[in-house]
Amino acid sequence: MSRILVTGAAGAVGSLIRPRLARPGRTLRLLDLVPLDPGEGEEAVQASVTDADAMRAACEGVDAVIHLGGISLEAPWERILDVNIHGTYTVFEAARRAGVARVVFASSNHVVGYRTPAEYPLTADTPPLPDTYYGVSKATGEALGALYHHRYGLDVICVRIMTCFAEPPNPRALSTWLSPDDCARLLEACLAVEKPGYRIVYGVSPNTRGGWVSLDEARALGYAPADDAEVHADAVHAAHGRPAHDDPVFAYLGGPFTFPDLDADRL
Repeated sequence: MSRILVTGAAGAVGSLIRPRLARPGRTLRLLDLVPLDPGEGEEAVQASVTDADAMRAACEGVDAVIHLGGISLEAPWERILDVNIHGTYTVFEAARRAGVARVVFASSNHVVGYRTPAEYPLTADTPPLPDTYYGVSKATGEALGALYHHRYGLDVICVRIMTCFAEPPNPRALSTWLSPDDCARLLEACLAVEKPGYRIVYGVSPNTRGGWVSLDEARALGYAPADDAEVHADAVHAAHGRPAHDDPVFAYLGGPFTFPDLDADRL
């Protein structure tokens, strides 16, 4: 695909994948609220995903949208509703009106954050059980994707991203890490697969301590991951220690997103 719109391009995941998606003959149209300095093969758009007119203009002439934009942590309901839910609707609607054929939606493992280890590995067919307003917003985005595929014919792939950082940030991430290179490999598979229809896949590397979620759906797209968090295990344990087997961070897939400090009256 020759021109791809990436929303939230200045965010954590956007910054990691931006250089990894660069290809000869490809233009990345980068959209974010903050100003971006475009390099070779890039275009920059400063706008909000909640701005319908700006999103419609940003979608003109693109082959696909990778929608990363939004609030990436828990927040009060009003902010989640405006940015993550209304903003995602705005992106899908702008893509439809501009005739974009494909949207890759950055969903999250927090859609199923209250699932327990007894249920692992979770699959694309595992019903939502969100752990936060943030998780609810991602479940809503997946539902919008289903609507826009079945009603309007958009190809929509929802990627339930796990823990995407340059390196695993803590012991829990030794099971949930999605390396930046594997993230780019998965996004390339989402862009390249022919006629995917509507899909839900998990974004995770094939970690030695993994198995929490299924990689079958992502591999079916052509995803060929190559990284393993285990190479970072010694450094992670040296920095953070070794957690107890009954540490509450492992009680649910959502980890600390299920903790009481994110209760609504504390936000």
